[in-house]
Formats: sequence, structure tokens, C-alpha cells
Amino acid sequence: MPIMSALGVNIAKMSGRSLGFTGGTADKLEAIPGYNINLSIDEFKENVKKIGISLITQTGNLAPADKKIYALRDSISCTSSIPLIASSIMSKKIAAGANKIILDVTCGSGAFMKNITDAKELAIQMNKIGKLANKETICVITNMNEPLGYAVGNNLEIIEAVNSLKGQMPKDVEEVVLELGAYMLKLAGKGENIEENKNKIQETIKTGKAFQKFVELVGNQGGDITYIKNTNKFPKAKYEIEVHSKKEGYIKEINAEEIGKLASKLGAGRTKKEDKIDYTAGIILNKKVGDQVKLNEKLATLYTNKEQYQEAKEELETVIKISEKKVKTEKTILGIIE
Repeated sequence: MPIMSALGVNIAKMSGRSLGFTGGTADKLEAIPGYNINLSIDEFKENVKKIGISLITQTGNLAPADKKIYALRDSISCTSSIPLIASSIMSKKIAAGANKIILDVTCGSGAFMKNITDAKELAIQMNKIGKLANKETICVITNMNEPLGYAVGNNLEIIEAVNSLKGQMPKDVEEVVLELGAYMLKLAGKGENIEENKNKIQETIKTGKAFQKFVELVGNQGGDITYIKNTNKFPKAKYEIEVHSKKEGYIKEINAEEIGKLASKLGAGRTKKEDKIDYTAGIILNKKVGDQVKLNEKLATLYTNKEQYQEAKEELETVIKISEKKVKTEKTILGIIE
């Protein structure tokens, strides 16, 4: 998002908190000391006018009916209803005042939509709602069978995001960033050619403009920019536990949902809304699906302040599955619904 803002596209983004195995963007932003995610709608819009970007959490008076409907859906076990998911997501986007809407519809073990059929149906429904509201809407369906990037956990993901803006971007993250960004530029009227738009994005990262926009965003919302300029300032977890391969072969599977649940157990997430998050907790993966692995090679590192980490280590060893035969990798971008 800072990349798009650096390219002259105004970005207004509201995000929720983590619950269960899902990571919350709001929590990740709060991992930056001082960053204020609790702005009013007026402050939110003013920030966008001022610097072209603002990232906050959902406000109490945004789409209030949706909150009541969501509580009802939860109580009657109807959270997986595609029409209700579509209307819930789009009601907040429209209420926030977005003129153009681009959505990352994740699909796979780490997403609500476990298969491509349901993901496409959700994207089609949201696209229809956008058209009814006269909001040009594009949905990019992305693969979430394994975690995106290598970091899972609040401080760890902020550090990976900063490094990505400095040009050290994992390949799968880059594919998603370029695809979403290219269509954002198209919607904003700043380029019809998707491949040319991707080149613009890469150039913005290369010149450092994207990183500087992120620094501006953090500083504008009260965050301590010294942590962004020097990520070594982020506090570290008490325990760092390495997990090594017990055999050689190829990474066959890294179940994103199981990784999310495991990170949550380490302290990176919450099972109840009132739970406190340990910003230092999480997992750094060293391999992706399809990568070759040698015997005793490091697969991942667990970060936690909990002394009972042995069970988590053993669990991770079962989540990362290794095959003797070479594995075919899946596509990161699974489809575009315009």
C-alpha cells in the first residue's frame, strides 16, 4: 500500500484484528511503538488527503448493522455463507468512501475459502455488489495454501515488510504485490498496461520511494520511525527454537492454517477478542513448498516467551511435510475477477 501511495494513488485501508489462526493487520501496525490505529473517520480521510495514505482499524460507527449481523451469523453457525461474507466485506468498503475497490481474495488452507470454486463465487458476488454501488471493483484470487512470505507474527512480519520495501521481497510476496498494485494503478487511471504498471512498482521500490512513504505513514500516525529505519530495535522473544529436517527431499506441504494456529499458540494471536498479543512471538520459515531440503537443514525458527515450547516444536515438524520426490509448485495468482 505504501508503494501505491508513492505512485500517486490515494490509499484508505481499514483492517481488523487477529482472531483464531488469522493474523490482523491492525495488530501488526500496533507492533510499531506509538502507531495510532484508532482514528475517527474524519481524521482517517484527512490523513489520506494530507499524505495520500492512512491505515487504521475499523471504527465503532462504520457499518454498524454489519456488526450485529455478524454476531447473529456467529451465533447460528452461518459465518461461512458466501453471500453474507460478500455483503459484510463490501459494506465496510463502501461505507469507508472508497471510489475504486480492489480485493485480495485468498484461497486455500489458510483462508476462509478453502477451494477455488468458493473463492471465485465470493469474488463474483463482491464484484456484483460493487457494480450495484457504482464502485469499480476487481478481485485478485491468491493462493493461501502455504504462508505468504517467510514471516508469521507481528514484529516479524513488520520487519519482513520493511525489508520488502527495501527490495528484499520474497518471490511469492512480490507476485501478489505486483498483481494487486498493477490493477490498482489501472483503476486509478495511471496505466492501462498491467505489465508496464508492474515495472513502475518495481522502480518505485528500487528508488526507495516506497520505503520513504511507509516512514511518512508511520510518522504521521504517531509511530516511532526509528524502528522502521532500524528494525533491530524491535524487541526479541526470550526463546528462539530452531527446527531442523529429519530427512532429505523436497518440501511437499506447509499448511497455512496450521502454521497460523501454531503461531497463535506461541503468543502471536488470540483465541478470544480480549486476549493480549505477544508482538515478539511467531515463526520464521526457511523453506517454501518445492524447495529442496538436506538432512538436518534448518526448516524454521520459533519465537516465543513461553517456556512450554517443546510441543510447538514437535507440532511444526509434522506441519512441514517432506517428500522424497520433487514437488510441483502451485501458482500464487489463481485468477482475476473484473
